[in-house]
Amino acid sequence: MTVAAGLGYALIALGPALSIFVSVIAKRPFLVLTLLSSTLFWLVSLILLSGVWRAFLPVKSSASWTYAIVILTSVSFQEGVRLIFWKLYKRLEEMLNSFADRTSKPRLFLTDKMQIGLAIISSAFLLIHTFSMVIAFNGYAESRKSDQFFVPVIHMVASMMTLINLVPGGCAVGVPLLCFFAFVTLHYCWRTVCRRLIEN
Repeated sequence: MTVAAGLGYALIALGPALSIFVSVIAKRPFLVLTLLSSTLFWLVSLILLSGVWRAFLPVKSSASWTYAIVILTSVSFQEGVRLIFWKLYKRLEEMLNSFADRTSKPRLFLTDKMQIGLAIISSAFLLIHTFSMVIAFNGYAESRKSDQFFVPVIHMVASMMTLINLVPGGCAVGVPLLCFFAFVTLHYCWRTVCRRLIEN
C-alpha cells in the first residue's frame, strides 16, 4: 500500500511533466539539451540563493512576513536568471542555425493528505514554470511587455499563495488557489501559442 501511495503521489506531481517530455521534448535532441541546461540554471540559482540566505537563517521570528521576504527575493532572482537563460539560449540558437546553414542541415525551430497536497503543489508549480517558460521566451522574442510582465507576476503571486498553507487548515484554500493559477498560466500559454500559429 505504501508503494502504491508513493507512486500515486509521484504521478500527481510529475505526471504532466512526464507526458510533455515523452510526447514533445524527447523527440527533439535540441529541446532535451535546452531542458537539461534550464534545469542546471534553476539549480544554480537556488544554490546561490541558499548561500545568501544561510547568513540569515534560521529566522527567529515566527511572523509570516519573514517568509514573504524570502519568497520575494527568490522569485525576483529566479526571474532574472530566466532572462539571462533566454539571452544565452538565443545566442546558442543563432550559432547552431548558422552552422546548420553551412552544412545544409534543416534549421532548428523553435502518505496522507499532506503528501497529496505537496504532490499537487509540485504539479501546479511544475505546470506554472513549464508554461511560463513558453510565455517568457515568446515575450522576449517579440518584445511583448504583456508576456514579460505576466510571467514574474504569476510566479510571485503563486509563490505568495503558499504562505496560506502555514495557517491551520490553509491547504484547503491554498492548494485550489495554486491549481487555479496553474490553469490561468496554461490558458495564457494556449492563447499565446494559438496567436503565433495564426500569425505564422
